[in-house]
Amino acid sequence: METAMYPQAHGEIARKRRELAPKPLEAFRAFSAAVFADGALPARTKQLIAVAVAHVTQCPYCIRGHTEGALKAGASEAEIMEAIWVAAEMRAGGAYAHSALAIDEMAAHAQAAANRTT
Repeated sequence: METAMYPQAHGEIARKRRELAPKPLEAFRAFSAAVFADGALPARTKQLIAVAVAHVTQCPYCIRGHTEGALKAGASEAEIMEAIWVAAEMRAGGAYAHSALAIDEMAAHAQAAANRTT
């Protein structure tokens, strides 16, 4: 029998969250509404940012929810895909930039080995 990695979101999960921690849930919903409201950035742009971030954090619920939010806010499918490509580049760029740590460690290892042989 196959089991899904992530449970399907449904009313029972929402009810349990509300039951277990109603005040934080209420605060989170208010925070989320404030964050995604039109401001210096329009809601459409904020949803596109959220789509990109959701792909970097790899949250399947966020990917679905913010893709839907972006579409509802007027984003095109092409804009959503470009936001995903920006996320992919940033994720790859982070790995590339952090390679400096590995290179530094390799140099330290090589220096330590050279010191041991002298």
